[in-house]
Amino acid sequence: MFKKIRFQLTLLLILLASNLFAQVKVMTWNLKNVGSSKKEVEISYIAKIIKEADIVAIQEVVTNPSGAQTIAKIAEELNRKSGAKWDYRISNPTKSSPYRSERYAYIWKTSSVKLIGQPHLELNYAEDIEREPYMATFRYNQKDFTIVNFHALPTKHQPEKEIKYLKFLPEKYPNLNLVFVGDFNLSESHSVFNPLKKLNYQPMFTKQKTSLKQKCINGDCLASEYDNIFLPIDVFTSCSTKVVHFYRDFDTIQEANKLSDHLPLIVEFE
Repeated sequence: MFKKIRFQLTLLLILLASNLFAQVKVMTWNLKNVGSSKKEVEISYIAKIIKEADIVAIQEVVTNPSGAQTIAKIAEELNRKSGAKWDYRISNPTKSSPYRSERYAYIWKTSSVKLIGQPHLELNYAEDIEREPYMATFRYNQKDFTIVNFHALPTKHQPEKEIKYLKFLPEKYPNLNLVFVGDFNLSESHSVFNPLKKLNYQPMFTKQKTSLKQKCINGDCLASEYDNIFLPIDVFTSCSTKVVHFYRDFDTIQEANKLSDHLPLIVEFE
């Protein structure tokens, strides 16, 4: 009888500890023109990379039907081979000009997180932001947080002129725990991020190049510090970060660039 009670108490302590220190893995990845250009072998490889995350925020999904079809194929591949159940959502095309309009996507492991409500494009600043962010709320371990998935203007078009509007979202959504992720086409050291930093949003990657060069120079294949994840450090604790150097799996940097010209980033937090 005593052994049984002791076993039950031990099990209870283990469950309590797992709840206290539960961690979720979020990945962001600009997958470069997600659509018909992604062949079956590439879809299989993408699924292999992203299966270690609980939630994946994807940028640069093409607006024609092949974009949504390819995201669906990635989810199907994950469901077949990862040993877990996955779901996905795809945004409407962003409101910008046809030349820059694109879709965003989320793919997530349903055994780890639950989608709350429906994701939506943030339209309040659609006149000021060409590819308005795609927001989705997830529940993990009875806690809710909202990912703001964003792809800024190219560097030559001054992405800071639209990134500056992100600072208004925490005030607009005071009851949401926001996490900013994506391809900002700027280094986190740029002054445009200072207002977010003053609101306790900290970049999880510093001085980390995330875009690929067209040609490696003396073994250096990375170009610019574009992608990042910003966590509110008064709400979340970052447990680990990871940069996925997928290009090392390819014979040449040119082959890697066909899949994507950006590295996936992963943050695990509680």
